[in-house]
Amino acid sequence: MTERQTVYVSITGLRIKRPWHTARFMWHAVRSMGQAKGAKGNVSAEARTIDGVHHTLTVWRSKRDMLAFLVSGAHAQAMKAYPSIGTGMTLGFETDRVPSWDEVPVLWRDKGREV
Repeated sequence: MTERQTVYVSITGLRIKRPWHTARFMWHAVRSMGQAKGAKGNVSAEARTIDGVHHTLTVWRSKRDMLAFLVSGAHAQAMKAYPSIGTGMTLGFETDRVPSWDEVPVLWRDKGREV
């Protein structure tokens, strides 16, 4: 029997406050997703809009890798702009099984913490 590899999963969800913030949100989202996909330790990075909530599902080799991404580059700039653009929650956890997109909004709603 082989041991499963543990990864760090980050799930985010953002609701845009006003329709006119959409372009600014998209500008930050595209840049942040590009950064995530090229970041050290990133296994995968995806985004989907579900029931009006803009979700990301990123998978990392470690929490340390995710935290290094979180506070750097385009993502750090997006975090500074976030309070004026939207509201949302985030959830991060170590696991040996990446959740499906069917599970993402449920986990986010039930276990996420406001940011």
